[in-house]
Amino acid sequence: MNLPSISVSLDLSNNAFTGPIPDEVGSLQNLAFLDFSNNRLSGVIPNSLGMCISLEQLHLEGNLFEGQISQGLSSLMGLRNLDLSRNNLSGTIPSFLGTLRLQQLNLSFNRLQGEVPTTGVFKNKSEIFLQGNGKLCGGVPELNFPSCTSKKNLSTPLKIAIPIAGVALLATCVVVILYKRKTSNRSLSSPPSSIGGKFPRLSYSDLLKSTSGFSENNLVGRGRFGSVFKGILDDGLIVVAVKVLNLDIKGASKSFTAECNALRGIRHRNLVKMLSVCESIDFQGNDFKALVYEFKANGSLDKWLDYNGDHKAQESDARLRNLDVIERLKIAIDVAHALEYLHCGTDSTIVHGDLKPSNILLDEDMTACVGDFGLAKIISSILPQNQSSSSIGIKGTFGYVPPEYGTSNSVSTKGDVYSYGILVLEIFTNKRPTDDSFMDHINLHNFVEAALPDRVMEIVDPHIRIGPHQNDNNKFEDCMCSIFSIGLSCSKELPRERKSMADVVNELHKIQKELCPI
Repeated sequence: MNLPSISVSLDLSNNAFTGPIPDEVGSLQNLAFLDFSNNRLSGVIPNSLGMCISLEQLHLEGNLFEGQISQGLSSLMGLRNLDLSRNNLSGTIPSFLGTLRLQQLNLSFNRLQGEVPTTGVFKNKSEIFLQGNGKLCGGVPELNFPSCTSKKNLSTPLKIAIPIAGVALLATCVVVILYKRKTSNRSLSSPPSSIGGKFPRLSYSDLLKSTSGFSENNLVGRGRFGSVFKGILDDGLIVVAVKVLNLDIKGASKSFTAECNALRGIRHRNLVKMLSVCESIDFQGNDFKALVYEFKANGSLDKWLDYNGDHKAQESDARLRNLDVIERLKIAIDVAHALEYLHCGTDSTIVHGDLKPSNILLDEDMTACVGDFGLAKIISSILPQNQSSSSIGIKGTFGYVPPEYGTSNSVSTKGDVYSYGILVLEIFTNKRPTDDSFMDHINLHNFVEAALPDRVMEIVDPHIRIGPHQNDNNKFEDCMCSIFSIGLSCSKELPRERKSMADVVNELHKIQKELCPI
């Protein structure tokens, strides 16, 4: 970054760089094009980027940046193209972006909220991309965002009184919550959790109350080793998912341990975050084990694909609708990012072991997160990637399990790649690998392979919605061929012939740019 003589472009995209952008980036004052996209960079966007006064294009999409959009970018008066999509940016959209001479702006799939500006580039709907930010409001009417609650007509006393009252109420709530926690009976409380730190202790009683007695009304899913309930903690302030293990099932306790070990110390926007654990006894004296996760408002991918195949599913869940091609592709990309991180992004290699639609959860912005690590394996970084300890019972789910698992006691990252390939084929055909139409030597892989390239449109899910940018039928068909080819390459019979997840991520991003150019 200490090379101010670079005056054309610096492209470090599609690698596996981690950590923050160095502040020394401000030395690149003569640079016109800067691309850090599709890495694993984190932290905040540094204000020193504002010193790169010659920048015309800045690409930071597809990373893990947090915090608010840097005020330092307000100095980039020559900026024409800015892409901050697919990060974890929060806060409001700064008004200075409307004063820049931007021709294209992509802020999609972050966690931005509040009022959308109406000046500059924000006047042109076709030049801004804001989807995937569920709490935005206002903006020009063509964006169809809900109107923002106006506070302009409040009198001056109210403008002062409302914030003061809000602060006082919040302080009171905090005091009451802390007092209750301090004085409540913890005779059945679990040991302190080292995961997350947000809930140092959660007892059986806490979880029982939060789920209304593990009520069927709060049941959101059942798995091999237990059931998942929606829970509400701290008097409605926090919504969680509580996975209660059925300890009568052989392997449930090992699954509990495997999941704790796999998720300890890892964090990624496309992995379900574990908040706490509870290992205690219930009111009848029986052993009780539960895992507490972030709650994902849009449920599992499995339900959304079920809807696409059977519109009667809408009767049981009004949220469900047909997924368009861009949403499906983004889900595939999110899952690929998660697997790439598990395989290459930590000190140890982590094999998920049970990748399937029911283990892909969608948050309110339709960001996909991989969950259920009950069959996960941690492979020491000093061992070859095809070695591991013995498995827990059946290794994965029929239809998604790679063929080599039937003859070997080892698991590998290539097994996850196989499962991912089947998942991709399922997302875009909406045919399960166990579909009744597959008989004898025919399976989902062979079904898709036989249709490429000439009959590709015959196997695409007929319910798939085409987005506003997919008007070119030939381009759409080519992209479908490319997506299916990736699924086939990942689900080859021989592990050595399967792609790496890093290659998958890069290829899917290229297809995404073709389908939805910016």
